[in-house]
Amino acid sequence: MSTTKKNNKKNTTRKTKKKNVKSNPFRRFPSYILWGILAFIIVVYIYFFYKTFVSPYSFRWKALYGNVTYPKGLVRGIDISHYQGDINWDKVRNAQIQDAPVSFVFIKATEGTDLWDENFNQNFHNAKKNDIIRGAYHYFSPHTSGKEQANFYCKMVQLDENDLPPVLDVEEIGNYSTPQLQREVLNWMNAVEKHYGITPILYTGYKFKTTYLNSPDFDKYPYWIAHYYVDSLVYNGEWAFWQHTDVGKVDGIKGYVDINLFNGKYQDLVDMTIKNDEEIHRP
Repeated sequence: MSTTKKNNKKNTTRKTKKKNVKSNPFRRFPSYILWGILAFIIVVYIYFFYKTFVSPYSFRWKALYGNVTYPKGLVRGIDISHYQGDINWDKVRNAQIQDAPVSFVFIKATEGTDLWDENFNQNFHNAKKNDIIRGAYHYFSPHTSGKEQANFYCKMVQLDENDLPPVLDVEEIGNYSTPQLQREVLNWMNAVEKHYGITPILYTGYKFKTTYLNSPDFDKYPYWIAHYYVDSLVYNGEWAFWQHTDVGKVDGIKGYVDINLFNGKYQDLVDMTIKNDEEIHRP
């Protein structure tokens, strides 16, 4: 190779290197600035990941490892269905939830127009036998009319003196529009109130309530709010019960159970129950 060719090759290599240097803009900044930018990006990512995926579920993770957070209050209770299986009511009667007894229990009775909880009769009987204030709830289906569901509940559930008012559990909107859902829920409430002679309780989640049932029409009903894994309840309105966790543990019940707090004293809970001077229709 001639000397001229060698020199040309060296010059070409130098030009290429210079071009590569110019094409890399990061070479213009000191390395400590680049490392600082990278550290900032990592911190922002960790913060976003925590707020999105960790923080909303941290209470649940703690609860799953036996560290359930209990809000302040003395009147505590549970809600159950056949999912809890066979319950040892002797143990439940003597159980403690954060140094408070099990004062009340809501028991699933019906769903839609034809689903009957197989353990309802046994649970409902045993709750009263063990001097625990009891209530019966209906799971609302967005696929059939509210009035038909109310008729089914009234046919199947006999409420007695000292029982809590009937409860409607609303968690799904289905194919209903918001006005349609509100109409059907009110149809259930009105029919059941007429049948039992007492104002029913409305159960639903915080977000569901504020999104779909945030109407003055529902303000008359005692509100049982489901809002999990928070230190305190932030709700702009009155509430009667707060279901604050679905991973509670209670003696006599295998597995997890929902834990609730009543917003008041024990006598307030008693005052809320059906009295003997109220007209109760029998199925």
